Amino acid sequence: MGIVGGSGTGKSVLLRTIIGLNEARAGKISVFGQDTASLNDREQRAMQARWGVLFQDGALFSSLTVAQNIEVPLKEHRRLSKSLRRELAELKISLVGLPPSAAHKYPSELSGGMRKRAGLARALALDAEILFLDEPTAGLDPIGAANFDILIRELQSALGLTVVMVTHDLDSLYAICDRVSALIDKKVKVGTIDQLMRETDPWIKEYFCGPRGRAAVPS
Repeated sequence: MGIVGGSGTGKSVLLRTIIGLNEARAGKISVFGQDTASLNDREQRAMQARWGVLFQDGALFSSLTVAQNIEVPLKEHRRLSKSLRRELAELKISLVGLPPSAAHKYPSELSGGMRKRAGLARALALDAEILFLDEPTAGLDPIGAANFDILIRELQSALGLTVVMVTHDLDSLYAICDRVSALIDKKVKVGTIDQLMRETDPWIKEYFCGPRGRAAVPS
């Protein structure tokens, strides 16, 4: 599911509210069939262990190595030995296409693309059922962005993930998303890209049918 909209329409706010970083002012958020506002602390922690989040630029802890960053949710939600945590961290590093040597590097020693992959490895540490992505290809060059799109699609297929992605990148929408939610005037229109392209809303028509939209259409 891609989430799109003009600047300031609330895409990232919506994502942060779903995962509990912002308090909802109105309405209802239901995840896995449960009203998130009705959960107690234990139930909230159990639900949070079922999803992973990749923020822009990875949002890694700068004082921890890549492996130590990946171990953070394992320490928080699982009772595992140190050796097993390290083994799982190495597995996730391999899963996102990073070299084994990345495990011992600090975020400042990584390129932007590697930081995103490290953040993705941490998001997958607990074998998430839902993966939330906030502008995952922002700041990447076209080749790096395309490779990241391929990685997300392969992981989604191989692991059976539900992916919810905030993005401005039309190429990513076409490469990854089965459906798109467009935020317009505090309302949401949901459908496949083909369905949304038939909408009469001016912003949707310009977004999907304008020059950049036409350029992103797979040949």
